[in-house]
Amino acid sequence: MAEQPNILWICTDQQRADTIGALGNSHINTPHLDALVESGVAFTRAFCQSPVCTPSRASFLTGRYPRTTRCRQNGQAMPGTEKLISRLLADAGYTCGLAGKLHLATCANGVVEKRIDDGYEIFDWSHHPQPDWPENAYTQWLVQQGKSWEELYDGPSTPYIKHGVPAELHQTTWCANKAVDFIREQNGAPWFFSFNCFAPHHPFDPPADFLARYNPDELPLPKTQPGELETKTTFQKLDSQYAHNDPGSYNVAAMTDADKRSVTAAYYAMIELIDENVGRMISALKESGQLENTIVIFMSDHGEMLGDHGIYLKGPHFYEEAVRVPLVMSWPGHFQNNLRAEGLTELLDIAPTLLDAAGLKVPQAMQGKTLLPILAGEQDSTQLRTHVFSEYYNAWSHKHSYGTMLRTDTHKMVVYHGTDQGELYDLKNDPDEFENLWSHPAHAELKTEMLKDTFDASVFTMDPTPPREGPF
Repeated sequence: MAEQPNILWICTDQQRADTIGALGNSHINTPHLDALVESGVAFTRAFCQSPVCTPSRASFLTGRYPRTTRCRQNGQAMPGTEKLISRLLADAGYTCGLAGKLHLATCANGVVEKRIDDGYEIFDWSHHPQPDWPENAYTQWLVQQGKSWEELYDGPSTPYIKHGVPAELHQTTWCANKAVDFIREQNGAPWFFSFNCFAPHHPFDPPADFLARYNPDELPLPKTQPGELETKTTFQKLDSQYAHNDPGSYNVAAMTDADKRSVTAAYYAMIELIDENVGRMISALKESGQLENTIVIFMSDHGEMLGDHGIYLKGPHFYEEAVRVPLVMSWPGHFQNNLRAEGLTELLDIAPTLLDAAGLKVPQAMQGKTLLPILAGEQDSTQLRTHVFSEYYNAWSHKHSYGTMLRTDTHKMVVYHGTDQGELYDLKNDPDEFENLWSHPAHAELKTEMLKDTFDASVFTMDPTPPREGPF
């Protein structure tokens, strides 16, 4: 590539893969994301390396597996020795900016996230919209508008959804405002910007007018099957009663069908607001004459169960809804148009892809694989990886739960370490993952084979550095 591209990396929080109209969801309105899909490559089987925020973000921002970064759990801090893609690009002359969350360290109990040498010159930090920190740049901006988050958020609600702040004052819109300002201020040098809104992460709180665009009665119920829990894990049985395994937080067992449909409506409405702001950022690229030399990425850090299998939010679960995410990449004139790349892909493949596209050396420490040959139309897009690997280590709910997932084209194995529990699915015959074959005698040989493959995958995700320097 002759000229180093700009990079606009749009990362949402907790958005599942089946939430884009052009990729098959007939219930959601996403015209700007649909246009992005048509102008680029959609990786339809892209998987995160952890079903919760911090380890997933640590992974895709470094191109390394969570266990390798040692940032394996929510609440852990990214070790200062790790190199983010933003740092590598800054070292190569890129101007790097961020708006929204980063979440590579704890933000709990009013503690501001600790930063490593991440390379971001512009850092407008807002982990989530609530005013839990004076340093929250979004709530500081609200004050400048003569508003407060508390007064704006004081709308009608149910135990499961809320009417959020108006769209023009929403954190998603604020993140896009920052991105648009950044885009317009650039002077020709290559740049990298991370748009990291908190939506559509719970609480489910879209602006009221966006929520009104969806009739819950017209939306499908979550996917469940009678008797499913009989073969499922303790973790699923607990979360089918209470989200976050906390009886005081989210009483899933008490939800009616109307409640469930209303949550889906709110979730879709939040994504439609994201879509509108994606359109604003793309327009800023066009108006400033930068679209033709900008890679635009749209993805999410992990998924959302949204009631499927009787579970809401997230946890130690490796269902497709939790670990498969949207991933769309566009660069006019350089990447393929309107291509559905169906091969198995991991989010840690993004960082080496960007370095490759910028003509920069991919460090040996990176474990991802460049997707540039797929994007450029030089490789069969159905042949990427033989499997994808994902990890959960005591990261959010269910203390002392440690799980790993190996997913191939046809099967999925989930191992909960230190227990006799696990999950095995035949994805060809049971794509919705209702029938757990873990304890089924007829599949004992398959289970043994996949247990070995999962163990192999865990070994082969060890840190590739430092390099071997001699025979002994």
